[in-house]
Amino acid sequence: MPAIHEIATLTSKGQATVPKSVRQLLGVDTGGKIAFDVRAGDVVVSRVEAIHEDPAIGAFLSLLEADIRSGRNVTTLPDDLAQTMLANADHLVNLDEDIDGEFAI
Repeated sequence: MPAIHEIATLTSKGQATVPKSVRQLLGVDTGGKIAFDVRAGDVVVSRVEAIHEDPAIGAFLSLLEADIRSGRNVTTLPDDLAQTMLANADHLVNLDEDIDGEFAI
């Protein structure tokens, strides 16, 4: 792993932007998770792998999202459905969250 030295400024809320070079090295993007481990006074930052993500479903959803964003292959979808899908493309889902209301499996 290449050595990188970046400086980030802490906000009044204790937030900092992870520098682009660090995000790229870790392979994280918007919605990605990182962990902070303190070891003998040093902080180690690492990418957190999604626990419940199925690689096949993730790949399919990524392709579908790319098609929707580009406008390809969505002409047969009703306009309101396509717009709803686009509006929710970046919505993060917590698979451990309780489900409200009735549902059937």
